[in-house]
Formats: sequence, structure tokens, C-alpha cells
Amino acid sequence: MNTIVVVIIVIVVIAVVAAAGAYVYRRRQSSSLQERFGPEYERTVRQAGHRRSAEKVLHEREKRRSSFDVTPLSEQAAAAYRSEWAEIQQGFVDEPAGAVRRADVLVVRMMRDSGYPVDDFERRADDISVDHPDVAQHYREAHAVAVKQVAGEADTEQLRQAVTSYRELVAALLDDSSPADGPSPTYGTRRSDGDT
Repeated sequence: MNTIVVVIIVIVVIAVVAAAGAYVYRRRQSSSLQERFGPEYERTVRQAGHRRSAEKVLHEREKRRSSFDVTPLSEQAAAAYRSEWAEIQQGFVDEPAGAVRRADVLVVRMMRDSGYPVDDFERRADDISVDHPDVAQHYREAHAVAVKQVAGEADTEQLRQAVTSYRELVAALLDDSSPADGPSPTYGTRRSDGDT
């Protein structure tokens, strides 16, 4: 065999091995992002149009998030937020729209106190998706209902679902392993003082 042929074969083999290595590396990175972000990964892929763009967006979110000094809420703040959250859930029966408004405001305050920037809703949802990808979609859905409610377009079931979705984010921000104290809000017959 000619030396030139051997060199060409070696170059081709090296190129194939390098391409295979790059492919495996990209697949592992994709798999890692998919596992880390869960449904938020798929949502971002749909929004971006293809995986590479979505993965770039997710990496940018991680980079942005790493610049924040996010800390757990103090025990005192967490206790105050738990108490306020319980009041919001209890108030749902009498004033569903007010409960959604209060929940939206509560979540923004909790995020701010934890160290997240809170200037813009979409940024907040993207930022929270890095630490809590499992609840980011809940937050988006709840906020969409809050916006509809301001326009008077949300029905009671949508408001109930919004409070339930906010509960998931409240629990995550409180760093609880279970939803934030209390059952799902219900609606229907209001209790009077004589009811038991």
C-alpha cells in the first residue's frame, strides 16, 4: 500500500471517530438537558423550532441564573409566607378572583426575597425553570389565568386551577417536599356561621 493511501485512510478514520465522538457528546448533553428540564425542555424545543436552538436557550438560562444570589427564605420569612398562603387558600371560597390576585403577588414577593429578579414575567418563568423546571409550566398557566381574571374572562374553575398551580410554585419556593399546606381550593356552597 502506498504511503499516501495509508495517510488518507488514517485521516478518514480519525475524522469518523471525531464525528462519532462529537455526536455522542451532543446526545449526552441533550439527554442531560432533557433530564434536567423535563417538560420545560420540550416546551422550549417547540418554541425555538429545533433542538439546537432550544438547548442554546436553556444553556443561556442556566448561565443567567448562575449570576443570581438565590438563597432559601429565612425561617421567619417562610413561616410568614406559609401563613399568608393559608389565608389565600381559605379566602378562595369567598373571593376566587382575589385569591388569584393575591397568589400572583405573593409568588413575586417570594421570588424577589429569594434573590430572583422580578422585572418581567417571562424572565421570571424562565429563571424559575432552571431551579424548578417541574413547576415552571404551572406558573405560566396560573399567571395566564391571573391576566384573564383582570380582564374579567376567567371562570371559577380556571381560578381554582390557577390557585392550585400557584400552590406548586409556593411549595417549591418554600423548599417543601409536599404542596404548601392545605388541600386544593374548592368552591361551591359557602359555609354560614351555623354550618358544621
